[in-house]
Amino acid sequence: MATTIRDVAERAGVSVATASRVLTGSRPVSPELAERVIQATRELGYRHNAVARALRRGHTNAMGMVVPEIGNPFFPTIVEAVERRLQETGRDLFLCDAQQDPDLERRRVLALIGRQVDGLVIVPVSATASGASLAEAKGHTPLVQVDRYVEGVDTDWVGVDDTAGITMAVEHVVSCGARRLACVSATPDSSAGRRRLLGFQEAVMRLGLPTDGPPLLGSFTAEWGRVAAGRIVAEKHLPDAVVCGNDEIAVGVLGEFRRRGVRVPLDVLVTGFDDIRFAALADPPLTTVRQPHERIAEECIRLLDARIADPDAPIQRIALEPTLVVRESTQRLW
Repeated sequence: MATTIRDVAERAGVSVATASRVLTGSRPVSPELAERVIQATRELGYRHNAVARALRRGHTNAMGMVVPEIGNPFFPTIVEAVERRLQETGRDLFLCDAQQDPDLERRRVLALIGRQVDGLVIVPVSATASGASLAEAKGHTPLVQVDRYVEGVDTDWVGVDDTAGITMAVEHVVSCGARRLACVSATPDSSAGRRRLLGFQEAVMRLGLPTDGPPLLGSFTAEWGRVAAGRIVAEKHLPDAVVCGNDEIAVGVLGEFRRRGVRVPLDVLVTGFDDIRFAALADPPLTTVRQPHERIAEECIRLLDARIADPDAPIQRIALEPTLVVRESTQRLW
């Protein structure tokens, strides 16, 4: 006997009306109820027939997007670029903030699925802990990972070539005369943190340069940049340059150096990554690696639309080339 929506409602412990709202997206429901209904459809195999047919027939003209932390200035830039692309075709964007919590990320993903969005754009919180929620989401709706990615979950991805970007920063400060380099970045919990750290290590090794001690790894925040800069100063022997994993870290480093009387770029060079809006307004203006935000958004929507049109098409992974933006934080007068 075929599974019915009544069976799904009974398994989830909700009314038929609530189950219908989750599966049709006609009205929003709480993330908790959406999770129970989606879990019931998976257990009963319902999503493989009635739900799948409904998704193929209907479109909400809305996409969902989940980012790790909306307070990070880089992510709103990507969100705005994605939304502009969707507006060009008359579609809406539902945005959720995972607050750096993989469990909350999963609940946000399920809530968006409950709204029957036509596709999902996800910047994963973690390269490992986000895997389960992405794998689950992939079974319900077209999905593309952006900027960061989870290995082992076969979805489309578009982002920047992190290794190439950090290599640009290293080669730039070396061209300015730096020989002893320090790395301040985030722990390799995300693919961006991992690739940027590996890129730094590979670049200095290839150039035969000494590093100023082991990399200082924390989080992609200005507060961590301040803490790391304090540790560098406490060593009483400044490196020639500090290569930072993102602009937020670099801004924190600049602020702490200034507070402690370390002159940038006269005493030490500093670089960032991302080219957020505040990078040009830092004191001094920050040399950084610019991500092509508009191209990332354009490719993201192209990949998502292609996946909606053909769910069985080959997976695509697109790493876009970044560019180096040179500003005063590395313009030392020799």
